[in-house]
Amino acid sequence: MLSASQLSFERYFEPVFKPVSFDLGAGELLLVTGSNGCGKTTLIRVLAGILYPSAGSFEARAAHTAYVGHYLAIKDDLSVTENLRFVRGFMGTSTRSVGKVIEIVGLTRVAAQQARTLSAGQRKRCALARLLLSQAELWLLDEPYSNLDINGIALVDRLLREHLGDGGSVVLATHGAHRPDWQGTKDCLLVSGAAA
Repeated sequence: MLSASQLSFERYFEPVFKPVSFDLGAGELLLVTGSNGCGKTTLIRVLAGILYPSAGSFEARAAHTAYVGHYLAIKDDLSVTENLRFVRGFMGTSTRSVGKVIEIVGLTRVAAQQARTLSAGQRKRCALARLLLSQAELWLLDEPYSNLDINGIALVDRLLREHLGDGGSVVLATHGAHRPDWQGTKDCLLVSGAAA
């Protein structure tokens, strides 16, 4: 669903990470790890089309891609339900009801609350709920475990397993405190280009 060949990105004429090549098929997860500042977020943003690569190329063969990054794109003045209704209307692809998705991610109790009143973990759950409304084959996730409690971490693992089991693909960047570890996981250790 996604392949890259000698992909790299420069900032101020210095490489952020060494060139990356991979081929990710259906049902596979690419786990991007490395030290702080090695370029994990930058790579995810390049793959999402937010940044343009300095060299190399990549090709997404998925019809739809979903991205959840550090900035969760939650509208503070809208409730959880309103945020997800907006996303569902914008994407126009999901057959799932917003209410069911809210239940799946464990936000039923706060569904009517404005997003600004949510905890960091609840905001992350709201952002993850968008994945279920997108019906995207390819998920690009930057630190999806951050700000989550044990139940939230288990939720991410469950969503990943279901998505991969349905033939989806995932690129997941993590600093390593929590990481999925099951069959179909490929590792990509990023090494800072500037330090090389």
